[in-house]
Amino acid sequence: MDFFPILGKGLTSILVLFLLTKLMGRKQAGQLNMFDYVVGITIGSIAAEMTLNNEVNFFEGIFAVAIYAFVAYGISLLTSKSIIARRLINGVPTILVQDGKILVQNLKKAKLDTGDLLQEARNNGYFNLSEVEYAILESNGKISFLLKSKYQPVTPSDMKLKVPYKGLCANLVMDGNIMTNNLKMIGKTGQWLKTRLHRLGYDDISKLFLVICDASEVLTIYEKEVSTKEQKVLD
Repeated sequence: MDFFPILGKGLTSILVLFLLTKLMGRKQAGQLNMFDYVVGITIGSIAAEMTLNNEVNFFEGIFAVAIYAFVAYGISLLTSKSIIARRLINGVPTILVQDGKILVQNLKKAKLDTGDLLQEARNNGYFNLSEVEYAILESNGKISFLLKSKYQPVTPSDMKLKVPYKGLCANLVMDGNIMTNNLKMIGKTGQWLKTRLHRLGYDDISKLFLVICDASEVLTIYEKEVSTKEQKVLD
């Protein structure tokens, strides 16, 4: 067996699939609708066939994969602009539990049984179905649950408590490298970071595995040689 042509075709197909996947969008596997799922399986099958089967013209295979990818891209554009197309292709959510009552007909329509509903409830942390007010089967196949009011967790807003704003954290150092773009996003410079780290006793950034800055400018520092987290706060 000649491995070099297979290697070349395999690497080329991976590159093409990567570029086409970027074109189609960054959907997680759990977010795929039925159409995306079918297209993904078909593209993978074509890619494998044209890589291993020498009787299949490689460039014709690439063209076939490109057709599926561009059709999927066109469908995504269509569904983003048309509610009717979105409902036809992606489907619509189906209510499985309403006002605490299981809608048996909707379960049958969704090709689910009681065991499937109970399993999904347990997977989401709800072991007592009587606590669920609504359960909705989303178009991607996942089930969303809404607890009855008396079983919902208490929030600071319910208790009228004021909590400090946290905001997003920024990774300023990763694997010993300063993340310049992240510094710009929080309005800081590399010199500011070096000064802060120097005051905390860190002069060699290459020895730092990760440095995180929160909205209050508190730095959390992970050293490469140390497995535990060390946090230091400046006054």
